[in-house]
Amino acid sequence: RFYEKVQALHQDPKASVDNPLLAFSLIKRLHSDWPNVIYSDEATTNTQALHAGLREVEQELPGTEDLDGAARALMRLQDVYALSVKGLASGVFQRAGHPPLYSPGRRAALSADDCFHVGKVAYDTGDYYHSIAWLEEAVSLFRLSYGSWNLEDSSSLEDALDHLAFSYFMAGNVSHALSLSMEFLRYADPSNQRVSRNVAKYKKLLKMGTGTRGRWDWQGCHGPPPPLSPPHALLGPFSPQPAPEQLLHLSCSYETNSSPYLLLQPAKKEMVRIQPYVALYHDFITDAEAETIKGLAGPWLQRSVVASGEKQQKAEYRISKSAWLKDTADPVVRALDGRIAAVTGLDLRPPYAEYLQVVNYGLGGHYEPHFDHATSMKSPLYRMKSGNRIATIMIYLSAVEAGGSTAFIYANFSVPVV
Repeated sequence: RFYEKVQALHQDPKASVDNPLLAFSLIKRLHSDWPNVIYSDEATTNTQALHAGLREVEQELPGTEDLDGAARALMRLQDVYALSVKGLASGVFQRAGHPPLYSPGRRAALSADDCFHVGKVAYDTGDYYHSIAWLEEAVSLFRLSYGSWNLEDSSSLEDALDHLAFSYFMAGNVSHALSLSMEFLRYADPSNQRVSRNVAKYKKLLKMGTGTRGRWDWQGCHGPPPPLSPPHALLGPFSPQPAPEQLLHLSCSYETNSSPYLLLQPAKKEMVRIQPYVALYHDFITDAEAETIKGLAGPWLQRSVVASGEKQQKAEYRISKSAWLKDTADPVVRALDGRIAAVTGLDLRPPYAEYLQVVNYGLGGHYEPHFDHATSMKSPLYRMKSGNRIATIMIYLSAVEAGGSTAFIYANFSVPVV
């Protein structure tokens, strides 16, 4: 059955990259499902060959950090677009009362083990808001399939009940924690002493009439519980139309910007807003140029960093990988720099501008509200000859199936991908 599932997914490999659920499943399959199958007692045929084959490619496969990052990406999509966990688990990207945000070519449902892993990632960081939602779905799916067992799974109904009960306890819902713990003892492991002690303490708390959060007899719980109100979507609804006084100044035009470079092939310019100044250039880069730039940057991509005081460091509010390309990297980069200089009228030669930064946001990547320019005099930008940033030009190198807009939160509008 596992082999049949893998074979079906291989029929359309591109879908595994486009669909966030399939991408998560692919990472999980490579990191844990295949090893579970290969090292299982059932894999008796060609055992040595299977083990040797896995060891040969093991270093190139996704690691724990990759899988946990993919799980956090699904939670981020859940929050930003107000998606239900039950809908996501069944392969539907839709918020209540709205049309589907995204209709993938191949619909992919998550398994109980998949949902457990997402919930466990949240659980391990003390994020009980997300752990409850995902572990609830895992328990529901495990109950539906109870009695059947998948060779590739690394979790069970007992695991999901155990973690969900403690998540509810940490959230202050002692009665539900008791109910789940009783189910664990009834159907899973009646002799489990730790869960039995927790049941006794849950009953004592309820008898005392208190739902005080506490902690006992559990290994692997990290830090105090976070605030339990649902995380708000990072970006709310935006005004679809500019203010009337701006409409008079918004237009589309062919622009040369007095540049000989654009004389025979003017830039297709669409004014989006006057304040702040936002212009959209159509057909600015060819598909072939985009593929060349992605190919050049690919081997150099590293986790993006942000400025923090005088240091550059990784941050959870910017999830992406990036690389920097000099104009000497390829004639395509040099031509693109020349095109940008022509439409902006700015000098892109060092040290007046930074190199071309190529960013891959991957699965559910994002950059929370921020300024592109430095806001602190301690920023390294002030020590660079180029000085602080005065303008940003963004170019999409890939088609985006859903989301991906650039939002200007103070001005209350966003620019979609074109």
